[in-house]
Amino acid sequence: MEQRTYNQYCATARTLDLVGERWTLLLIRELLTGPKRFGDLQASLRGLGTGLLAARLKHLEREGLAQKVTLPPPARTAAYALTEAGEELGPAILELARWGLKWAMGEPRETETFHPGWAVLGLRACFAPEASTGLRAVYEFRIDDEIFHARIDDGTIEALHGPAQHPDATVTTSTEAFLSLTGQGLTWAEAIENGTASTSGDDEALRRLGTLFRLPAPHDRRSDQAPS
Repeated sequence: MEQRTYNQYCATARTLDLVGERWTLLLIRELLTGPKRFGDLQASLRGLGTGLLAARLKHLEREGLAQKVTLPPPARTAAYALTEAGEELGPAILELARWGLKWAMGEPRETETFHPGWAVLGLRACFAPEASTGLRAVYEFRIDDEIFHARIDDGTIEALHGPAQHPDATVTTSTEAFLSLTGQGLTWAEAIENGTASTSGDDEALRRLGTLFRLPAPHDRRSDQAPS
């Protein structure tokens, strides 16, 4: 597949030459949360055909943004992981996510899919470091069949797929309720009170959970914002 180019000697244009094709940034989004097998990527990127997925992965390999790896035991299967250059796209992806939460989300469309696992990156994007001062806790989130966790350490966050080894607090809810929590104004306290979410673990860690992640208020791109 011929690679298109903007033919501009400009850092932004050169970067878009590498990652501007459809699906490429979403592939990087998936790999930012750890190595993924080909089938894992197919499952998360519904609508991306097998041939195009293979082509995009070859492109990322060829350009030094991703590489083939072997997952550790017990999996011992082939997977794809980001290189150092690929990992350094992380802050740009998070900024795109923050911009999207403010300016692009709105209500989910009927044709759109949603995977709770995408929230792993969302936790990083919405993390409020100042709210975690002095806090060291591991939170495990169980959203239907998806499990992921976040390790908070005094102003920093590490969010990963899979269960935590020793979680301090566990949150269990459904995908539908989780969408309400992340985009429709439902708070953790309200979800627990009405029974759509349940929690267990350390009281202090649970008390501070609601302050650790802040969604930007949605804005209307089309409203008249001309200065008076």
